Formats: sequence, structure tokens, C-alpha cells
Amino acid sequence: MKRKLKMFMDNNNVKKTKRCSQSERSEPHRSQSEVCETDSGFSSGRSSPVSGRSSPLSAAPPLQSQVQSQVQSQVQSQVQSQVQSQVQSQVQSQVQSQVQSQVQSQVQSQSCVVSLDCEMVGTGPKGRVSEVARCSLVDYHGNVLFDRYVRPIGQVTDYRSQWSGIRKHHLTQATPFSQAREQVVALLQGKVLVGHSVQFDLKSLDLVHPGHMIRDTSCTRLLTRLAGFPRELRPSLKALTNQLLHRQIQVSRSGHCPVEDAVAALDLYKLVEGEWEREVELSLSDERDPAPPSYASSQHYMNDQYWPAHL
Repeated sequence: MKRKLKMFMDNNNVKKTKRCSQSERSEPHRSQSEVCETDSGFSSGRSSPVSGRSSPLSAAPPLQSQVQSQVQSQVQSQVQSQVQSQVQSQVQSQVQSQVQSQVQSQVQSQSCVVSLDCEMVGTGPKGRVSEVARCSLVDYHGNVLFDRYVRPIGQVTDYRSQWSGIRKHHLTQATPFSQAREQVVALLQGKVLVGHSVQFDLKSLDLVHPGHMIRDTSCTRLLTRLAGFPRELRPSLKALTNQLLHRQIQVSRSGHCPVEDAVAALDLYKLVEGEWEREVELSLSDERDPAPPSYASSQHYMNDQYWPAHL
């Protein structure tokens, strides 16, 4: 019995010895593989390398992403440049169109302005009736459109040469009144008429011009205020021209020149042209669009006390 037990123990020791020798043989291989993994910078699992070195492929961005970013930046720069050029061209075109429209409107407004002045002689008993003997029209720039001696209808009894500058010989070849009137009517058609006390000139020509198209320098408060004259004063053309334009007119001993007076009235108009035209425009807009009646003040009449008792 003892002998069998001893043999069994010996067999167990042999088996253990074999197992130990096999495990020792496998350990060098495992350690060698671990060493290889450590030296190469890669691990068999998903964890990061033990040595701290990273793979070049994992550190650098992919080539596709680089190309995409470059393409995107190029496209964005192109779009921005296109948008900027479009905006600049639109702004330039708008500015040019506005400037052109302003220039055109200014040219049109200037071409629609004329200035009129007439010199009178006396006809009838003691020369009490005033008739035109010379008529002058100038455009916005002072160019003479019409300047003619006009033959009066009545018999001249007072040439008023001291002021009119008209002498008898001036009327021998003068334009007949009816013909001169027709020419003036054609020139005044659709025009803004400037003049000083121009209603007397229109009356001598037997003409009627729309009130909103007349700019009488003797009536506007803009010029008297600018000249520093009292509000109630109606200054002469000579006084206004001297005060505001620093120019002397009507100083010739041979009489007044209607071209000179027409240009003076035109230059006075230009001093306050913008403000004057705005005032006319506002007055016309008020006439076209009158303010609606206010019913607030009459609303209390809807109370019962103002209604008949039988209602």
C-alpha cells in the first residue's frame, strides 16, 4: 500500500514538472512579442501606443479634406469678389442714373425759364395810356430770345424817352403789335415767366399767363428779406439789383434797356430760386390735396340732447 502511494506521488510530481517546463518555454515567446509591440509603437488592442509615438497617417489630415478646404476657400473668395463687383457696379449705375436725372431735370427746369421786360410809351390824351414800344425776352442764361421795337396801336403822344429810351425814329420800322404779340406768346408757351412788376408788361401785351408760372421779383418776400428791406416795402428793380447783385442798372441818360432789366430780374430770381420753387410746389400740392375736414370738433353733436325728441 505504501509502495502504491509513493508511485502515485511520483507520477504527480512528474506531471507538474512537465507543466512547468512547458510554461517556461512559452513565456519567452510571449515576452518577445510584447517587446516587439512596444518597440514598434503599435498595440494589439485599441489603446494608444505605449511609447507615445503616433502613426504619420493618423496625425496628418487626409488629402481629401485638404482639397475640400482649399476648394471652399477659393469658391468663397470668388463669390465675395463677384458680390463686391456686382454691388459696386449697381451703386455706380444708381449714382450715375441719379446724377443724370438731376442734370436732366435741372436742364429742363432751366430751359423752361424766361425773363421779360417791356418799355412803354404814352398814347392818347396827354399820353396817359401806356403801350409797349420795345419788348425783350431772355432765357435762363441771359441769351436774348426776342428784342424788338413794337409799333403801338394808338398815336404816340409821349415817348417818355427819359425812362423808355424810345425815340420817334425807333418806331418807323417797328414790328406791328399783333405780330410781336404772337411771337411773344409762342416764346412764353409752357415757360416760367420772371420779371419785375411783370403784370404791367403782360397787360401792355394783352396777355394772360398762369399765376403759378409767374415769378415776380417785386412781390416775393424772399428777396426783400434777403436785401434787409422792410416787409411792407416794395423795392424797385434798381434797388434790389444794387443791394443784392452789387450792380448798377438804369444809369444811362439815354433811358432804360429792357434786356438789361430782364437779365437783372433773372439774376435776382436765381438767388432764391430753390426756396422759391419749393414754396410754389408746396402751395400747388396743398391746392391739389386739400386737408380732409376734421370731424372731431363736431362729434359731440351725436349726443341725444341735439337730436329731436320724437326720434
